[in-house]
Amino acid sequence: MLVTLALLSACKEQPEKSPFPDPARPVAPIVSSGYLNEDARDSVGEFESVVRMAGVQPGMSVADIGAGEGYYTVRLAPLVGDRGRVLAQDIVPETRDALAQRVQRERLDNVAVKLGEPNDPKLPEASFDRVFLIHMYHEIERPSEFLWHLRPSLKRGGAVVVVDADRPTDRHGTPPKLLICEFGAIGYELSSFERLGDSESYFAQFVATGGRPEPAQIRTCQP
Repeated sequence: MLVTLALLSACKEQPEKSPFPDPARPVAPIVSSGYLNEDARDSVGEFESVVRMAGVQPGMSVADIGAGEGYYTVRLAPLVGDRGRVLAQDIVPETRDALAQRVQRERLDNVAVKLGEPNDPKLPEASFDRVFLIHMYHEIERPSEFLWHLRPSLKRGGAVVVVDADRPTDRHGTPPKLLICEFGAIGYELSSFERLGDSESYFAQFVATGGRPEPAQIRTCQP
């Protein structure tokens, strides 16, 4: 009887299997809430280049996913202005809390800070002109599930912006060919691609086209 109860208990504790495919490539661990330091990033003009290529304008609503210490968040806030909105999201509670304190300290009234989930950013539907995934895509556990949940959050004409390094995912980057395949499997189309000034990183922008596939229909991309 005790053995039976133990087996039943073990069965109940098993997590429900996701209907989305696991990636066929390594997933990089989250090693820091920051990517380089802010002065170093400013020195190469990364932010200015990215928002110019993304076409960010005053009044837009944008999301900064995996916002970390808020490098993009605090710079997007004055750029979109009082009529615009910034939603900063992170999956680490301590990082989210620290960013919320920074937003409050710097009095960024058009910024909201939210806790997301590893495979679901938990964004409101039809809300964003641009969604930024900056140096974090390689850390997403199941990119197909993440991108599937992300799609409905885009406004008509909205786009997802990825900045990452052109190197294998286990070295904290994503090869562009793999990135394009994984987005394409969820019904996104590459609309813009450019190399950034540090010669290793790139800018890629995607728009949603066609219907969103059922999870069982999503193909797995090979690295």
